[in-house]
Amino acid sequence: MSGTTGRPAPTGLDHRLRRMTGRDPDEPHRSATPLELFFDLVFVAAFSAAGTQTAHLLELGHVASATAGFVFAVFAIAWAWINYAWLASAYDNDDVFFRIATMVVMIGVIVLALGLPESFSSIDAGGELENRIVVIGYVIMRVAVVALWLRAARHDRARRPTALAYAGLVSLAQVGWITLLVVRPPLEGAFVAWVVLVTFEMAVPFVVERYVGGTPWHAHHIAERYGLLVIITLGEIVLGTILAISAVVEEQGWDVEAVLVTVGGVLLAFGLWWVYFIMPSAPVLERHRRRGFRWGYGHLVVFASLAATGAGLHVAAFVIEGTAHVDDTQALLTVVVPVAVFLFALFALYTALLQEFDPFHVVLFAGSLVPLAIAVWTVARGASMGTGIVIAALAPVVVIVGYETIGHRHQAAALARSLA
Repeated sequence: MSGTTGRPAPTGLDHRLRRMTGRDPDEPHRSATPLELFFDLVFVAAFSAAGTQTAHLLELGHVASATAGFVFAVFAIAWAWINYAWLASAYDNDDVFFRIATMVVMIGVIVLALGLPESFSSIDAGGELENRIVVIGYVIMRVAVVALWLRAARHDRARRPTALAYAGLVSLAQVGWITLLVVRPPLEGAFVAWVVLVTFEMAVPFVVERYVGGTPWHAHHIAERYGLLVIITLGEIVLGTILAISAVVEEQGWDVEAVLVTVGGVLLAFGLWWVYFIMPSAPVLERHRRRGFRWGYGHLVVFASLAATGAGLHVAAFVIEGTAHVDDTQALLTVVVPVAVFLFALFALYTALLQEFDPFHVVLFAGSLVPLAIAVWTVARGASMGTGIVIAALAPVVVIVGYETIGHRHQAAALARSLA
């Protein structure tokens, strides 16, 4: 017992209220916390909900509605995650306030996910956008983040202007979303308002960090956080593979097609994982913190393309079951196109991160598109869906072989120049 208060002395192992004064950006051995891993699982569940709705519209052949709904949903999910991840990297003190605020964000994600079926249906039907539940969930997430920024402003005197700027601008954006909810314009007007609000939301971190003051985010920690979400989002591809395998087994039992779907789906997920972690994010971000904007924003496309690939495999499962309204070639395109987008986004991110253009990367990217084109052509000529998936899965393999034989030397030289 402490001598004067009668209270137990703090052990450092409890989660009582602590000051949010900012973490050390050079803290050694900084890693993701169990709370952050738990937090990510809720977001991936939201990605899964968006993928399920997207797959349903795609198997009906409603590509425009599926794409619009998917972009709308994935931005809300991924942007909220990105904002929280950078805030936590800078200010996570793991006290009871931070934990409860994190739980509130998670509640918002669940509410948003519950509103996705209504939102997708309204987009497909046209007319008025039914996004009430989605917006309410999004605002819940952002209100919790505003509360954390206000607390940081109170405790971190040196960075108070930065924290207040974040709190004020994020709050202003939420006023815009709530106004959109109240006004309820037709679909075209809602789309214009969405573009304006998204542009404002994405401008907030850039404006605050560049013109008000930076936050003490940790380069290795933030690179690990992004990598972990990539890994968990790859689970959507595994889930899509399982659905496709189940459809084959239910229709035909365990045969060659089931083996092809199994091998192709796992190879695709594994190859995309391998390719992503070729990128030397942490050391470059540590040396060049300002490159974090392009790197962090670019991951919106990375996360979306991985979730879309999982949705495409779900469409493939519908085709195998015989319940889809699209043919095999159209279904395979819902897998091939997101994979191509992912590979393009990764090469673009790599170039922006190292700020070097390597012609060898153009060769690798072009080479990775060849299996995707062959997969579509083969299925269009009558090959099975399993065959198409296996061939498409060779796209990241092309990049892996190129990197492991030649590309790693290019990267070592570029990395040395970047860190010099």
